[in-house]
Amino acid sequence: MGKLYVVATPIGNLDDITIRAINILKNVDVIAAEDTRHTLKLLNHLDISKPLISYHRHNEQVKTQLLIDKLNDGKDIALVCDAGTPGICDPGKEIIFKSIEENIEVIPIPGACAMINALICSGIDTNEFCFLGFLPLNKKNRKEKLDEIKNLHKTVILYEAPHKLKSTLLDLKEILVNRKVVLARELTKIHEEFLRGTVDELLNKIDNIKGEIVIIIEKSQHKIKNTYENLPLEELYKLYEKQGLDKKEIIKKIAKDKKVSKNEIYQHFL
Repeated sequence: MGKLYVVATPIGNLDDITIRAINILKNVDVIAAEDTRHTLKLLNHLDISKPLISYHRHNEQVKTQLLIDKLNDGKDIALVCDAGTPGICDPGKEIIFKSIEENIEVIPIPGACAMINALICSGIDTNEFCFLGFLPLNKKNRKEKLDEIKNLHKTVILYEAPHKLKSTLLDLKEILVNRKVVLARELTKIHEEFLRGTVDELLNKIDNIKGEIVIIIEKSQHKIKNTYENLPLEELYKLYEKQGLDKKEIIKKIAKDKKVSKNEIYQHFL
């Protein structure tokens, strides 16, 4: 049985390819690529010649079984996207999930990832963060996601295309109050740039902006109030009971919600 290698490739600067990634690309039997023409340029740069199979989001379901068959026949496959790490807002999820279902070994070959590189140079807290990819286009889903961002007490990371950046910033303006925002664009390329400020300040800096954008948003400074704090004890008990918790766990959780001792809650339910 073959192995599936999930190979990160450069997001701009071709020198960011790792030695391990080069060796994997040289030694696999097949390379599954988001855009074979784009990947061919990288392979030519590395002087590597391998059979390529087109594998993008519009043919994932059709091509996944083809790749699984090859893996089951003992062929090793490298999965690559146009730039960065497959599966992170790029094709790859289907073949990875199916390989795991079929007990085929899936091996990560680490490398460039735009969101991580943007985050570490953003100047915004890196202890906890939430990556949300691209905001939904559907109005209802988009509003739900924006409401989530409004209350998240951790750094938020988004991706956005340059032609949609202004409308996204205008949407964010409605929910962000004096929170720091960083736009990272053209990462690892000649025109790499970090723009920092509030949404209003950034809206004045983005005329004719080019390149894919990573948006880093400072966490909300307002913690969400514990919604269970004012619920009656009996309601809380039933709620946690429905979640499958035993009595000991329920008492512990209620005590935490109510900010009282466990013994006090235990005595109430005796």
